Amino acid sequence: GLTGRYLNAGRPGSCGRPGRKPGKYLIIQSDFRPAWWLPGRHLQTLFPALLRPRRPPPLKRERLELPDGDFLDLDWTSATNSMRVLVLHGLEGSLESHYAGNLLAHLSAAGYNAGLMYFRGCSGESNRLPRSYHSGETGDLEQVVDYLLEKYPHQPLSLIGFSLGGNVLLKWLGEQGSSAGIEQAIAISVPFDLDAAARQLDTGLSRIYRNYLLNKLRKATIRKALMHTPVFPVRRLHELRSFRAFDNAVTAPLHGFSDVDDYYSRASCKQFLYKIRVPTLILQSSDDPFLPASSLPRADELAPFVTLELSSRGGHVGFTSGSNPLAPGYWLEQRIAQQLANAS
Repeated sequence: GLTGRYLNAGRPGSCGRPGRKPGKYLIIQSDFRPAWWLPGRHLQTLFPALLRPRRPPPLKRERLELPDGDFLDLDWTSATNSMRVLVLHGLEGSLESHYAGNLLAHLSAAGYNAGLMYFRGCSGESNRLPRSYHSGETGDLEQVVDYLLEKYPHQPLSLIGFSLGGNVLLKWLGEQGSSAGIEQAIAISVPFDLDAAARQLDTGLSRIYRNYLLNKLRKATIRKALMHTPVFPVRRLHELRSFRAFDNAVTAPLHGFSDVDDYYSRASCKQFLYKIRVPTLILQSSDDPFLPASSLPRADELAPFVTLELSSRGGHVGFTSGSNPLAPGYWLEQRIAQQLANAS
């Protein structure tokens, strides 16, 4: 069910999933064709983020109370398909993220029980504890997966992660190995190497995304400071002008890391990819403005269960296609639905 032509072969002699020669074809070329009217990585990234209408389906909110006294919110569609699909958003994402509500609508129309898992503090209500979420926080995902597998034992569960959510998903899969308990996973536009991604976002036009996201993080930090003593003085947040600076001053100490390098080295998902034992598809563009192409995983860094489907263009969670600017095509949703259908 994978499209594209084979780019690379992996390690010989390792055990893969049924229907594929062990250890082969771990990196394949995507069949995505970018819209001619969106040339370049930045237009591909910015067009859907800024101009795509948000059309989420009707959703039902579910709140999970956590053992540490905090909570997580989930938004669910109502459908009849036997498969349940859980979506993880990106940094400071929500239902308003251009990919989230629209993907839920697409999956709901296809009959899936689709849900969005909000990371702590991202559901429209601040979480209770001083801590928040970060790129390597997999404990909350594990809680949600355990809950869903126990509540719906006869419904296969698939996971989809975008950007930061993709890093969390792949890291969790590597940590869980063969005990993950899910049907399959799909990760999109993943920052595999957090240090390389942070440095990339300090260069050229990529600073647009850095500034936008840092502004959202500062606002979230200020809101949290109304409830808890901050780890960094709120009046000096404007001094933190890069991800490395913000993560060193706020994210790392707030979540038990010694510094930004400790956080990035432990939270990056690339080192966990070879441990994954669940059929996993990664949809990635080599021109992603959030990550240098040199930091993409090699075939020998992937487990035989993992396929990296790579396009030369597409930007960061962009992948807009079509010949008519008035009727753009959103390839990601079609590709994700195709992949889910192949497994169901």
